[in-house]
Amino acid sequence: MSHDNDHRFKKVAVLMGGPSAEREVSLRSGTAVAAALERRGYAVVAVDVTDHTLNLPAGTEAVFIAMHGEFGEDGMAQNLLERRGIPYTGSGPRSSAVSFDKVQSKKILVKQGIATPEYEVLRAGDRRTLSLPLVTKPARQGSSIGAHRVFDEAGWDPAIRDTFLYDREAIVERYIAGREMTVGIVGDEALPVIEIRAPDEWYSYAAKYTKGRTEYLVPTPIGEQAARQCRTLALNTFRSFGARGFARVDLRLSIGGRACVLELNSIPGFTETSLLPKAAAQAGMDFEELCDRILRAAACGVAEAIADAG
Repeated sequence: MSHDNDHRFKKVAVLMGGPSAEREVSLRSGTAVAAALERRGYAVVAVDVTDHTLNLPAGTEAVFIAMHGEFGEDGMAQNLLERRGIPYTGSGPRSSAVSFDKVQSKKILVKQGIATPEYEVLRAGDRRTLSLPLVTKPARQGSSIGAHRVFDEAGWDPAIRDTFLYDREAIVERYIAGREMTVGIVGDEALPVIEIRAPDEWYSYAAKYTKGRTEYLVPTPIGEQAARQCRTLALNTFRSFGARGFARVDLRLSIGGRACVLELNSIPGFTETSLLPKAAAQAGMDFEELCDRILRAAACGVAEAIADAG
């Protein structure tokens, strides 16, 4: 069925793959997006990006970025597209860089008074001051790559050593016992909250990308008040980071019912196990419509209103 009579753009490139550790996931995301946009009547070219350059087909009118991690989510691809004046989906270069860098993200969250777990930034050789249990994460990496939960001293050294393999800076934050929540945002609207129930309560790379490993509860059984708290925090984060188009904000809901923000993913997954499409479906938006709506909002040269990190 064709919807092409009212398209803002006709010829669209879908960027996928990329040079990051999340390449495989991104290829799956991009393939799904390209197929959905084709069914919507767009002339789609799938572009498999293998390095830090963009080779777009002649006549490309807009770009749907389905690359996760480095070069996709860190603002680099967005910068190149800005220079060429080609509209693209999602956040601008500065906003992307802020949400990709967990140190910058944390500073903005704290400055804006948005609840987030207590943290410190460590480099190799630094002594930590926070007490266990903790979570270690590379400052700039996605998909839980290099992230660890540490409950006892014996686990500390191997965890932090592995984290440093992915970045010279590590974020070490207090582990919040409770439940994992995520809120997708499309346009300026927070979608229904999803609860993530991973094996052993740890949403690892394998738990994210292996079908059937993790349970996703939508609608989530946390009650209206907690759900509203999560959605409000997610929207506040989205706005503070100057994000646009779409994103997904991950949160923890403590045993006492207090929500706090972990991070914002500026280009969340678009695979069959991905969370943004699940939340959109719960809100009555199918996958094709979701991709179409994100593409229609593609922009270039828009001023980015990012909150001060202090």
